Amino acid sequence: MTEQLQRAKELYTRFLGHFLDMHKAGLLKEYKSFEIPREQEIEWLNEMALAYAEQLSIRDWDAITALDALSRNYQDSWIVKKVSSFASRNMMSADSLVRLIYAEKLVDIIGSHKQVISKELLFEACKVAVQILENVISQPLVIDPGHELQELGLKDKRALNSRAEQSLEQVKVLIN
Repeated sequence: MTEQLQRAKELYTRFLGHFLDMHKAGLLKEYKSFEIPREQEIEWLNEMALAYAEQLSIRDWDAITALDALSRNYQDSWIVKKVSSFASRNMMSADSLVRLIYAEKLVDIIGSHKQVISKELLFEACKVAVQILENVISQPLVIDPGHELQELGLKDKRALNSRAEQSLEQVKVLIN
Protein backbone atom coordinates (compact mmCIF):
# COMPACT_ATOMS: atom_id res chain seq x y z
CA MET A 1 0.00 0.00 0.00
CA THR A 2 1.42 3.36 -0.98
CA GLU A 3 2.09 6.00 1.63
CA GLN A 4 -0.69 8.21 0.20
CA LEU A 5 -3.21 5.37 0.20
CA GLN A 6 -2.19 4.48 3.76
CA ARG A 7 -2.71 8.10 4.88
CA ALA A 8 -6.08 8.24 3.12
CA LYS A 9 -7.18 5.02 4.83
CA GLU A 10 -6.00 6.34 8.18
CA LEU A 11 -8.09 9.50 7.77
CA TYR A 12 -11.10 7.65 6.45
CA THR A 13 -11.14 5.05 9.20
CA ARG A 14 -10.43 7.56 11.98
CA PHE A 15 -13.63 9.41 11.06
CA LEU A 16 -15.59 6.24 10.17
CA GLY A 17 -16.10 7.59 6.66
CA HIS A 18 -17.86 10.76 7.85
CA PHE A 19 -16.82 13.65 5.64
CA LEU A 20 -18.47 16.24 7.88
CA ASP A 21 -16.33 15.13 10.81
CA MET A 22 -13.24 15.26 8.58
CA HIS A 23 -14.22 18.78 7.55
CA LYS A 24 -14.70 19.86 11.18
CA ALA A 25 -11.22 18.56 11.96
CA GLY A 26 -9.80 20.44 8.97
CA LEU A 27 -8.73 17.26 7.19
CA LEU A 28 -11.33 16.85 4.44
CA LYS A 29 -9.31 18.81 1.89
CA GLU A 30 -6.29 16.58 2.51
CA TYR A 31 -8.43 13.43 2.21
CA LYS A 32 -10.11 14.62 -1.01
CA SER A 33 -6.68 15.34 -2.51
CA PHE A 34 -6.02 11.58 -2.57
CA GLU A 35 -8.97 11.04 -4.98
CA ILE A 36 -9.96 7.70 -3.49
CA PRO A 37 -12.58 5.85 -5.56
CA ARG A 38 -15.90 5.05 -3.87
CA GLU A 39 -15.24 1.32 -4.34
CA GLN A 40 -12.13 1.63 -2.15
CA GLU A 41 -14.08 3.54 0.51
CA ILE A 42 -16.76 0.83 0.53
CA GLU A 43 -14.06 -1.80 0.99
CA TRP A 44 -12.69 0.14 3.98
CA LEU A 45 -16.19 0.55 5.44
CA ASN A 46 -16.76 -3.19 5.12
CA GLU A 47 -13.42 -3.92 6.81
CA MET A 48 -14.32 -1.59 9.69
CA ALA A 49 -17.80 -3.07 10.03
CA LEU A 50 -16.37 -6.61 10.13
CA ALA A 51 -13.84 -5.60 12.78
CA TYR A 52 -16.45 -3.89 14.97
CA ALA A 53 -18.86 -6.80 14.55
CA GLU A 54 -16.15 -9.10 15.96
CA GLN A 55 -15.69 -6.73 18.95
CA LEU A 56 -19.33 -6.81 20.08
CA SER A 57 -19.38 -7.42 23.82
CA ILE A 58 -21.83 -7.31 26.72
CA ARG A 59 -19.24 -5.46 28.78
CA ASP A 60 -19.55 -2.19 26.89
CA TRP A 61 -21.20 -0.52 23.94
CA ASP A 62 -18.20 0.84 21.99
CA ALA A 63 -18.48 -1.60 19.08
CA ILE A 64 -22.25 -1.23 18.69
CA THR A 65 -21.87 2.56 18.80
CA ALA A 66 -19.24 2.40 16.05
CA LEU A 67 -21.46 0.11 13.94
CA ASP A 68 -24.33 2.57 14.39
CA ALA A 69 -22.10 5.43 13.20
CA LEU A 70 -20.83 3.36 10.26
CA SER A 71 -24.40 2.50 9.30
CA ARG A 72 -25.08 6.08 8.35
CA ASN A 73 -22.59 5.73 5.47
CA TYR A 74 -22.65 2.02 4.76
CA GLN A 75 -25.68 -0.23 4.68
CA ASP A 76 -25.49 -3.99 4.31
CA SER A 77 -28.02 -6.48 5.64
CA TRP A 78 -25.33 -8.63 7.26
CA ILE A 79 -24.71 -5.85 9.83
CA VAL A 80 -28.34 -6.02 11.00
CA LYS A 81 -28.18 -9.84 11.07
CA LYS A 82 -24.94 -9.88 13.06
CA VAL A 83 -26.02 -7.27 15.61
CA SER A 84 -29.50 -8.72 16.15
CA SER A 85 -28.09 -12.25 16.40
CA PHE A 86 -25.49 -11.15 18.96
CA ALA A 87 -28.11 -9.24 20.93
CA SER A 88 -30.60 -12.10 20.98
CA ARG A 89 -27.94 -14.54 22.23
CA ASN A 90 -26.19 -12.32 24.78
CA MET A 91 -28.21 -9.38 26.03
CA MET A 92 -30.24 -11.09 28.73
CA SER A 93 -27.06 -11.63 30.75
CA ALA A 94 -25.98 -7.99 30.41
CA ASP A 95 -26.76 -5.23 32.89
CA SER A 96 -29.69 -2.86 32.39
CA LEU A 97 -27.62 -0.06 30.84
CA VAL A 98 -25.92 -2.30 28.28
CA ARG A 99 -29.27 -3.81 27.33
CA LEU A 100 -30.80 -0.35 26.86
CA ILE A 101 -27.89 0.93 24.76
CA TYR A 102 -27.77 -2.21 22.60
CA ALA A 103 -31.51 -2.07 21.99
CA GLU A 104 -31.39 1.65 21.15
CA LYS A 105 -28.45 1.19 18.80
CA LEU A 106 -30.07 -1.86 17.20
CA VAL A 107 -33.18 0.22 16.50
CA ASP A 108 -31.01 2.98 14.99
CA ILE A 109 -29.10 0.44 12.87
CA ILE A 110 -32.36 -1.09 11.65
CA GLY A 111 -33.54 2.39 10.71
CA SER A 112 -30.35 3.11 8.76
CA HIS A 113 -30.65 -0.20 6.89
CA LYS A 114 -34.41 -0.29 6.40
CA GLN A 115 -34.10 0.27 2.64
CA VAL A 116 -31.66 -2.62 2.11
CA ILE A 117 -33.04 -5.35 4.38
CA SER A 118 -35.87 -7.77 3.72
CA LYS A 119 -39.20 -7.43 5.53
CA GLU A 120 -38.43 -10.72 7.25
CA LEU A 121 -35.12 -9.40 8.62
CA LEU A 122 -36.79 -6.11 9.58
CA PHE A 123 -39.41 -7.93 11.66
CA GLU A 124 -36.89 -10.38 13.12
CA ALA A 125 -34.49 -7.61 14.22
CA CYS A 126 -37.33 -5.45 15.55
CA LYS A 127 -38.59 -8.45 17.56
CA VAL A 128 -35.17 -8.80 19.18
CA ALA A 129 -35.09 -5.09 20.02
CA VAL A 130 -38.60 -5.21 21.48
CA GLN A 131 -37.76 -8.25 23.62
CA ILE A 132 -34.70 -6.51 25.05
CA LEU A 133 -36.56 -3.23 25.65
CA GLU A 134 -39.47 -4.99 27.34
CA ASN A 135 -36.96 -6.85 29.49
CA VAL A 136 -35.30 -3.55 30.48
CA ILE A 137 -38.70 -2.21 31.54
CA SER A 138 -39.93 -5.29 33.38
CA GLN A 139 -36.74 -6.40 35.16
CA PRO A 140 -35.18 -4.74 38.21
CA LEU A 141 -32.40 -2.24 37.63
CA VAL A 142 -29.03 -4.03 37.50
CA ILE A 143 -25.84 -2.03 36.96
CA ASP A 144 -22.42 -3.62 36.67
CA PRO A 145 -19.40 -1.91 38.27
CA GLY A 146 -18.04 0.80 35.99
CA HIS A 147 -21.43 1.66 34.49
CA GLU A 148 -23.34 4.64 35.83
CA LEU A 149 -26.84 5.93 35.12
CA GLN A 150 -25.38 9.43 34.90
CA GLU A 151 -23.23 8.38 31.91
CA LEU A 152 -26.47 8.19 29.93
CA GLY A 153 -28.08 11.23 31.51
CA LEU A 154 -30.42 9.06 33.59
CA LYS A 155 -31.40 9.55 37.22
CA ASP A 156 -33.27 6.37 38.08
CA LYS A 157 -35.15 3.30 36.87
CA ARG A 158 -38.10 5.43 35.78
CA ALA A 159 -35.87 7.47 33.45
CA LEU A 160 -34.37 4.23 32.10
CA ASN A 161 -37.86 2.88 31.43
CA SER A 162 -38.84 6.12 29.70
CA ARG A 163 -35.91 5.79 27.29
CA ALA A 164 -36.84 2.17 26.62
CA GLU A 165 -40.43 3.19 25.90
CA GLN A 166 -39.20 5.85 23.44
CA SER A 167 -37.28 3.17 21.58
CA LEU A 168 -40.35 0.95 21.53
CA GLU A 169 -42.18 3.81 19.82
CA GLN A 170 -39.36 4.03 17.25
CA VAL A 171 -39.80 0.32 16.51
CA LYS A 172 -43.51 0.89 15.84
CA VAL A 173 -42.59 3.61 13.34
CA LEU A 174 -40.04 1.33 11.63
CA ILE A 175 -42.54 -1.48 11.23
CA ASN A 176 -45.33 0.71 9.85
